[in-house]
Amino acid sequence: MATLELRNVIKSYGSGLVDTLKNIELSIDSGEFLILVGPSGCGKSTLMNCIAGLESISGGEILVDGADISGMSPKDRDIAMVFQSYALYPTMSVRDNISFGLRIRKMPAAEIDAEVERVARLLQIEHLLDRKPSQLSGGQQQRVAMGRALARRPKIYLFDEPLSNLDAKLRVEMRTEIKLMHQRLKTTTVYVTHDQIEAMTLGDKVAVMKDGIIQQFGTPQQIYNDPANQFVASFIGSPPMNFIPLRTEIHGEQCIGLLESSTGARAELVLGDATDLQGRELILGIRPEQILPAAAGTPGLRAEIEVVEPTGPDTLVFFTLNQTKVCCRLAPDEAVQAGTSIDLLIEPQRVLLFDAASGERVRPQQYQAAPAGNVSRLRIG
Repeated sequence: MATLELRNVIKSYGSGLVDTLKNIELSIDSGEFLILVGPSGCGKSTLMNCIAGLESISGGEILVDGADISGMSPKDRDIAMVFQSYALYPTMSVRDNISFGLRIRKMPAAEIDAEVERVARLLQIEHLLDRKPSQLSGGQQQRVAMGRALARRPKIYLFDEPLSNLDAKLRVEMRTEIKLMHQRLKTTTVYVTHDQIEAMTLGDKVAVMKDGIIQQFGTPQQIYNDPANQFVASFIGSPPMNFIPLRTEIHGEQCIGLLESSTGARAELVLGDATDLQGRELILGIRPEQILPAAAGTPGLRAEIEVVEPTGPDTLVFFTLNQTKVCCRLAPDEAVQAGTSIDLLIEPQRVLLFDAASGERVRPQQYQAAPAGNVSRLRIG
């Protein structure tokens, strides 16, 4: 196990010195599982390659256990990498694929055999040791690729989108296997993915990237409940957060956000002091599970249901607020139908505000210390 720290890491390409990575700052403790997540082209795989030494950095430092490894060759970094493409040797057996790195290091044959058996038991592939990669399924090949990395017992494991080539069911199974493996081994791990579900379920820490910049770094819960900006809020969560343009009015010293459904029903959200918010274009962010059906006898915002999508564990209901399609997540036993109306409540303490121009969070002064929402109360009617 080892600590990993990135200090002001920059990666530039071409004569124009286009920065693919821009002042990356990260630090994870020994044994932690870090997820690098973001859309294609955001720089996460480039950052992984820089940690592994497959690409040199243009500036900054990469430290393992406090020692700068930025100038070391890949073989001297004591880091093992599992690639998206598995990269198995097709003419070698599973046993030989796993032991290849150990034989290169000229380990004694008895120690190599013992290590292969240990890894095979850990990944439950003992019965596959004499097969060739062409005789294996995608999930089995992925286990072998992981086994080759595990056999080295490195300080740090790197996984570059290892599940992207698997079908949906196998992805879920392998995701659980990777988490169990980390819980047993407690080895420092960096995992690249564009799948936000993998990010939420696997990581101790998550770094959300866009355009070579870390938008937010924290625990999965921090990033889900208290996103730094609209991009992070939209990228993390399934179904994604709803974003509703707000029309605002000033009532005395308060700024009021107005919501109107397709039925003409209106609601007011008390957003904060007028001095903080006057003249700003605001976006309201609310997750689907934070829009609730009003209890009997409780006034709610009446909306016409346009689409109903049962998923099994819940039911997704779509309607319109402020001329914007909005999704809410209801319990599976809620009896709802398209074309009917429903009275809804929004949890005001969970509502987030974003600047419409920049996408950055807006935190009215009285809510700056709050962990999440920016709205004090909801008024219906």
